[in-house]
Amino acid sequence: MGNFPRGFGLALEISALDNILSLMWVLVCVVVIIALAYLFTRYVAGRGAGLLGQSGGTERFQVLARLSLGREQTLALVQAGGRWFLLGVAPSGVSLVAELTQEEAQAICPTPPDRPAPVSFQEALRAVLKQKKPR
Repeated sequence: MGNFPRGFGLALEISALDNILSLMWVLVCVVVIIALAYLFTRYVAGRGAGLLGQSGGTERFQVLARLSLGREQTLALVQAGGRWFLLGVAPSGVSLVAELTQEEAQAICPTPPDRPAPVSFQEALRAVLKQKKPR
């Protein structure tokens, strides 16, 4: 091995192996973070917190609008069948603020509840990656 001390080649191999293991560890961490982000967004979407904190529902029961009043306090406009309710939502429970007529509910939430479903994490990630393509 020329002028190198004995065992120097082994030290280079160990150093290269350490670098490869470090790189693999970083890649595993990145994959775990992406997987956790995906699972978290699925969990949040499952709880009904779509875009802007609004959720869909069924044809007979829908949360039409939400307004955050504080850290854990929300005012929600809910349609249940042919009735509309303004509800106060807090960690201590849900309370009825007012029952509204259809006209009053439409004055508060003029847009129809037919809005597109929230975008999944996979679709959002794909859209961002398309925007970030190198030129």
